[in-house]
Amino acid sequence: MQVLRYTLYSFLLVLPQLLFAQQDSLPNREEPESQDDLIEDFIQNSEAEGDFDFNTIYENLETLLRRPLNLNKASREDLEDFGLLTDIQISSLLNYRKKYGDLIAIYELQAIPNFDLVAINRIRPYVAVKGSVDDYQIPIVKMLYEGQNEIYARYRQVLETQKGYIPKEDGTTPYLGDNKQLYFRFRHQYENRLSFGFTAEKDPGEEFFTGSNEKGFDFYSAHFYLKDYSKRLKTLALGDFAVSMGQGLILFSGFGAGKSSFVTSIKRNTRMLKQYTSVNEYNFMRGAGATLSITDNLDFTAFASYKGLDANVDSLQTNIIDNEEEQIDEDASVRVTSIQISGLHRTDNEIAKRNAFKQLVVGGRVRYKSDNGHFAINTLYNQFDQPYVRDQALYSTYNFRGTELLNLSADYSYVYQNFHFFGETAMSDNGALSTLNGLLIGLDKTVDFALLQRHFSRNYQAINANPFAETGGGLNESGLYMGMEVKPNYNWRLSAYFDTFKHPWLRFNADAPSGGHEYFARLTYRQKRRMEVHVQFRQEVKDVNINYLDNKRKGLIERYRTNLRFQISNKLHKSIELRNRFEVAFFKLGNEATSGFIIYDEDIYQPGDILSRGYMVYQDIIYKPIGIPISFTARFALFDTDDYNSRIYAFENDLLYQFSIPAYYNKGTRFYLNLRYKGIRNLTLEARIAQTYWSNEESIGGGNDEVDGNVRTDVKAQIKYKF
Repeated sequence: MQVLRYTLYSFLLVLPQLLFAQQDSLPNREEPESQDDLIEDFIQNSEAEGDFDFNTIYENLETLLRRPLNLNKASREDLEDFGLLTDIQISSLLNYRKKYGDLIAIYELQAIPNFDLVAINRIRPYVAVKGSVDDYQIPIVKMLYEGQNEIYARYRQVLETQKGYIPKEDGTTPYLGDNKQLYFRFRHQYENRLSFGFTAEKDPGEEFFTGSNEKGFDFYSAHFYLKDYSKRLKTLALGDFAVSMGQGLILFSGFGAGKSSFVTSIKRNTRMLKQYTSVNEYNFMRGAGATLSITDNLDFTAFASYKGLDANVDSLQTNIIDNEEEQIDEDASVRVTSIQISGLHRTDNEIAKRNAFKQLVVGGRVRYKSDNGHFAINTLYNQFDQPYVRDQALYSTYNFRGTELLNLSADYSYVYQNFHFFGETAMSDNGALSTLNGLLIGLDKTVDFALLQRHFSRNYQAINANPFAETGGGLNESGLYMGMEVKPNYNWRLSAYFDTFKHPWLRFNADAPSGGHEYFARLTYRQKRRMEVHVQFRQEVKDVNINYLDNKRKGLIERYRTNLRFQISNKLHKSIELRNRFEVAFFKLGNEATSGFIIYDEDIYQPGDILSRGYMVYQDIIYKPIGIPISFTARFALFDTDDYNSRIYAFENDLLYQFSIPAYYNKGTRFYLNLRYKGIRNLTLEARIAQTYWSNEESIGGGNDEVDGNVRTDVKAQIKYKF
């Protein structure tokens, strides 16, 4: 009855949108999408997770609004950095330019295979068609005084009192600082050629201008980045910067393509060296790097980094590898058992782990490139000041242990007509290999196809690998991915993929070789930028551990996660958009040939049982008036799931350059309201409040973050000033 009730509620929300949508008052000429809409669509459909710096995506587009990308001059690397074109579209554009010469007008893109009106209108504000004029060797002084400066200041706080801030009997509190998160950033930028600035952040619970942070913030980051300064100096990065190589088998710090509704966007694309402006305190380099162009077709990149990492450090005794005792370093007295990537320093214990582990990273790349693709050799060397001896669990037997690690790889891409081949093969210094190879095909103007094969050895070792994979890390996996997108006309689009994978060695929660597969399909109907409706199905099947109750045997069983979604977005006016979503989720076990009861996650079930289920419905209102300085976005959501296993993720709007994809689980409601004011020249003021109410909980969270009660409220405020 509850499912029926929420289904009816969702229908009543959608009904007025369907009625409004019967009238089409849009002009014949389509209006370009707003920058917010573009980024939101990209992130939401990619279902990105983790702490990725979305500022970079936003800022690139803001720069292109002032100085559009010249489609007649842009290289493949420039088009890949652009981020709004698929690899198939990039190849089609370059092939067209090579065959017919420069474009005459932007709408000549309609004559290029794989470019439809949706794609053309998406990129139109950010590109231009003009003659090729080199603008190398602009004086740095000019870049300094003609560039743009930006200042950000942000504040965040949970209003309810968390356990870590409640005084103990001795008067002290577990968290040494207050419950406010503070963020400050300054950046100077000249187009996309020069960037320098610094970032500072204090997390909730960390001290501020006292104790362990007498100099103010807990984390500081600074960068200087110069791109395309001359025909020889292509990139210079000083301070903090990000490095990405090939398809991520040895190192990748950018926004990695993965399984999403963009089913053919599976290739890793980004410049090797980029500026770093995020507050992730782990995934960056600190030092220097440069790319030099040796000839028009040959370039060389080198970089070096040295920084401290947060880590758990124990006394070093012996290490068990393959049931043999091995002394890693006779002179060492301690070992690092795990690296902490949270960047949190709120308690005495967390502060003791700060910068306890030193890492030296040196790397380089030699690349030959042509109009049809490239071939590159990459090398990466890691050295630690103490032995790194990770988890001793059986599934981590082949993980890296020691003080030094060397990786080599070769990556390539090659375009032949409508076929785009790419891949990377890597080796760690123990001789283990991993390889990933893909093919993108533009079958015709309406059909795109993607194929990706991967084979990662169980004993391959890499510290910061981030390839396209099911489990990440570039090890212990073989798989085959197939994706297809069909666009019969402007209004309809079908996206689907199938991915099958195997793990030849043990992994977490699977004490035997295992495997799985995943299906995805989305059917989208779009009506002249006025209304968009999609229906989406996703199912993931994986082998996981179980215990048989009858004789206490152990084994694997298939675990199913299934999500079915319906969403409708309708622009009632240029300023107002309504968006609704209804989604259901199921979490169940597969059918076993052996009858009887099994134990999964400490509970007793029969094979085929549904472990948990849930559903979520929300209503969004997006108000962005033209000519009025105030805008807002708001959501009200209802959710009801049996437990965290049937959680449902949903993208949320946030402050400028901030996005979140929280998990809706258990039973309750959630709302948020974002306000933005731009009535003062060059100044943007924002505020956000978000509150979740759980009707079946007496406390929220765990540990020192626990809230005594069933309501959690987050407030944020941000100021952005440009000059």
